[in-house]
Order: sequence, then C-alpha cells, then structure tokens
Amino acid sequence: MSPAMQPHRQTRQTIVRLLSSMASAKEISQYLKRFSQLDAKRFAVVKVGGAVLRDDLEALTSSLSFLQEVGLTPIVLHGAGPQLDAELSAAGIEKQTIDGLRVTSPEALAIVRKVFQQSNLKLVEALQQNGARATSITGGVFEAEYLDVDTYGLVGEVKKVNLAPIEASLRAGSIPVITSLGETPSGQILNVNADFAANELVQELQPYKIIFLTGTGGLLDEEGKLIDSINLSTEYDQLMQQPWIHGGMRVKIEQIKDLLDKLPEESSVSITRPADLAKELFTHKGSGTLVRRGEKVLKATSWDQLDTTRLKSLIESSFGRTLVPDYFEKTKLLRAYVSENYRTAVILTNEAEGVYLDKFAVLDDAQGEGLGRAVWNVMLEETPQLFWRSRNGNPVNHFYYSESDGCYKLDHWKVFWFGANDFDSIKGYVAHCGERKPSLQG
Repeated sequence: MSPAMQPHRQTRQTIVRLLSSMASAKEISQYLKRFSQLDAKRFAVVKVGGAVLRDDLEALTSSLSFLQEVGLTPIVLHGAGPQLDAELSAAGIEKQTIDGLRVTSPEALAIVRKVFQQSNLKLVEALQQNGARATSITGGVFEAEYLDVDTYGLVGEVKKVNLAPIEASLRAGSIPVITSLGETPSGQILNVNADFAANELVQELQPYKIIFLTGTGGLLDEEGKLIDSINLSTEYDQLMQQPWIHGGMRVKIEQIKDLLDKLPEESSVSITRPADLAKELFTHKGSGTLVRRGEKVLKATSWDQLDTTRLKSLIESSFGRTLVPDYFEKTKLLRAYVSENYRTAVILTNEAEGVYLDKFAVLDDAQGEGLGRAVWNVMLEETPQLFWRSRNGNPVNHFYYSESDGCYKLDHWKVFWFGANDFDSIKGYVAHCGERKPSLQG
C-alpha cells in the first residue's frame, strides 16, 4: 500500500468503527437491503460543493469509497465556486453575479472550463488513490441553451439530460463524477449553475436519495442547532412562517420542496458533512438534516375514525408482538395521531393520573425517515403533559430520554413524563405504570 493511500484507509476504518458503534447490525443490514434493491442509477445523487472539494477532500473520498465497498455506487455532481473565484481574481476578471448566477464572458468561460476539469480530476484521482473506481465525466451530460446571452453571457439552461455516460460508468462499477458544464446542440460549452444542474439530473434519475454535502452539516435553527428532520407535509407552512427562516435558507427549503414534489414519495434529501455520510445513510438517528415530502397526519378521537385492521398490523409489526384480542374494545381512546399510510401512530388514553401514551409505533421502513418525529411533534402541539412507560432495553429509550422531563426505573419498565411539576403527579404516574396490564402478548 502506498503512503498516500494509508491515511484514507485509516479514515475508512474509522468510519466503519463509528458506524458500528452507532448502529446495530440489524439497522445497517436493513438499510443495505433497502438500497441494494434499487436500480443502480436510482440509489443516490450526491451534490458536492466546491468548498467541500477544497477543505474536506479526504473525508469526502473516504465516505464515497466506503459506499462502493459495501456495494453501492453514488452518482456525484460537483461545483467549484471558491476555486473559480480565486482563478478569475488571479486573471483580473471581476466577479459579477445577477440573481445568484455568475455572468460568464468568453474569457471567463475558458477559466471556468479549466477549473471544472481540474476539480473533477482532483476528485477522481483522490477516489482512485483511495482504492475506489471512479470515472471523470466533464461533458456530454447536460444539453443546454443560452439562458439570456445579453444578461448572463455564456450561461446555460439545461434542456435535456443524457444519461448514457453515467449509465456506462455504473455498468463498469465506477462512480460517475460529473461537472455542471453544458453544451448547446452545436457544441458551444456553457456554464451551468451546479445546483440547477443537480436539480435537472435528479428529476431525470428519480433517485431514492439526494445528498447535499456541506461544511455546516445540515440546516440550523434560530439557536444554531441542527434540525434533524423536516416532514414537509406537516411542517413546511409553519416552518416558513418562522422569522429566522430567511435569505439563503428560505430559498434552499423552497428549492428542496419543489424538488421533492416532482419525485417519488419515498425519495428524500439529506444535508450532511462528508465525514457523516455513512451515519446519515445507515443509522436511524442519522447525522444532518433529513427532508422528506412525508405523509399527512390523521387525528382521531374514536376508533371508528380509523382503519383498525391497518392500525393493528402497524402496532404488531412495530413491536414484534401480538395485541390482546379485545384491545380496541377495552382501550378508551383520547386521541390518536396516525400517518396517512399507517406507518406511524401515537395513541393516547385519558387516565385518572393524566394523559397516557399507550402506543408509539413506527414501522421498520419508516425508521430513519423522520416520520415518527413528525407524528410525535403533531401530538406535542396538543399535549402539554404526558406520561408513559417503556421496557428496559427498548432501543427507543434514547429518544424518550431526550423528550421527557424525567424517568423512574421499575423492575421491568422505565417510566417517563413531561409537563408534570409536582411530586404527587409523578408518584401517580409511577404507580399507574407499575400496575397497568400489558396490552401486547408474546
């Protein structure tokens, strides 16, 4: 092994160790099975910004190589904004943008082509040194026309996507690494905004995953904390009303929504750091911001408002156990929140001690999508006080710890609560949970 490859191999080993520590073998196997069932070109499109190429190349190549090692081949499209700024400045060409697009003169286009080709080869060579197979594709993918030659110069708008070079690379088991240069039917090279090129590529491929690799690692809220997931069906309108959603972040969320509206329901967008790519893809918790079109959340106050056959199947599949035969007859429903495709449900009952969380069920294929969090958040809006119990060793307990104000451990159960501010209420919660008969058997 050459000295140049050694750091990359160590980084990949670090990824494997970290992934193993954060996810169970079942979790990793679940995602691998899901991804491997997809057509190769429908697995993932990875958009890499120029700043990532400049600042985080080792982590990027290690993560992409890791995907190839486990049998997955992403399609990579990159930008080169910072590199272009530096080269144009060195050539004495002043940067000029209109509506976020770089005005491109014939002199600037020559530098654009050179910088894109250099950046592309740099990534391809780094992947190859890391033991991965990668193919440089610097043209032939995006057929374009002039956007507005009088305003923008040699800037293109994509009119057609040619998948042949990408498909040839995938058939060879090689990662396609694509620039966002476009060509007119007559062969004129045009500068195409990388985000716009990525959107056109995604609409043509209809991939399961769209991944934006950034330095921030995701979208941040008003306190600078990472937003772990966004379910657009339930959260978009409220999110866009927040005063801290403005400028580039507002535009980014609008673009993502527009993108997902044109893709299959199961498609999702992940925004994460290069080093966290494997964690985002292979663990339920993820690392970054996961955005899905998602599902609407149905609210019911009686069982006859729900399809109890589908709800029973959801609960039993989620817990791997069987509901008692008279569950729906004997359980007095206060409120139920159910995703429209019956993949997640929160069931609340009204007990003498307060509102009780009787069931929180999430199907395996919905875990990691943020759907459970979305339904939970809808429930929270109408539930200021709640208590529940969970079996010791339940893998969901880490989520319950983060959502609760406190926890009390019994022999077989952990009792959680939030919203209670007096000892007598908590004492009542513990007593109720200790005496409550199980509604699942087996």
